[in-house]
Amino acid sequence: MPKPLAVLLSASILLLSAAAAPAAEFVVRPVTVTVMKSVFGQVKSRDILPARARIGGTIVEIAVEEGDEVKAGDVIASVVDAKLALQLDALDARIKAVSAQLDNARTNLTRALELFSRGTIAKSRLDELQTQADVLTNDLGAVEAERSVIVQQSKEGAVEAPASGRILRVPLSQGSVILPGETVATIAGGGYFLRLSLPERHAGGISEGDPVIVGQRGLVPDETAAARLKGRVAKVYPEIEDGRVLADVEVEGLGDFFVGERTLVSIPIGSREVLAVPPEAVVTRHGLDYVTILHDAAPVEVAVIPGESFATDSGPRTEILTGLKAGDTVILP
Repeated sequence: MPKPLAVLLSASILLLSAAAAPAAEFVVRPVTVTVMKSVFGQVKSRDILPARARIGGTIVEIAVEEGDEVKAGDVIASVVDAKLALQLDALDARIKAVSAQLDNARTNLTRALELFSRGTIAKSRLDELQTQADVLTNDLGAVEAERSVIVQQSKEGAVEAPASGRILRVPLSQGSVILPGETVATIAGGGYFLRLSLPERHAGGISEGDPVIVGQRGLVPDETAAARLKGRVAKVYPEIEDGRVLADVEVEGLGDFFVGERTLVSIPIGSREVLAVPPEAVVTRHGLDYVTILHDAAPVEVAVIPGESFATDSGPRTEILTGLKAGDTVILP
């Protein structure tokens, strides 16, 4: 058999086989879908912590600025009180004076012990010198303890970050004079979450644990699912104020968002039943959508109005708003 004729015969056999292949059928049944509502969520920090100065004085250094990431214990500023250095000098002088007096008292006590062993001085004189040495020893310990307090105060001039997070505000500048307890910087710590404000009519439709979808930054509607972040409702506040209910959403990956930034969030508020078909069942011609169904054992095309597409356990589905009814048998291509 010539080769062109064999190729033509094979193609004819394939076409006949395809024509004889039975078309798949799909029975339309009501499907329960989750109703999602798009709202604005605002990025919040779990903790807003002030880094306060523990001593008063002058800020000689600020090591951070707005937006910097810090860890708990990092030194973010240094405060110096010039009076502490003067107090240390005064206490050092007192320590030297008391130490000299104590050395003299101990020398006199040693001499008195030798004389008392020879019976030269009375016991009362020995006791007097012993008491004087003990008093000076206690005085020296008190001055040294006072000096330790001043040294500790000097160390507390280092303003440390109370928690890990991002610097939100630094209201002071280098050279500023501050009092004890004043805020040097404000830190957003504990991670970020989204705060939602929903209308009162949706209060009964949301609950803790519901999945949510977070849109792209900049309030731009998502084009791809890969660009979305997923989270869950962590808390629903049991109070309605000004006709709105608050809910907190936990989302991974909000680290680069600004505190207070708003973004689009899709949250489930209920469910409804729809009629849906596989997306390949819908054919578009001349701007109209058609679905082929069986009517009296014969295929018939009917015009339909498709709605949203969604995913199910059985595969993707396209909602049919009108044109089909439950029980219709759809012929799939």
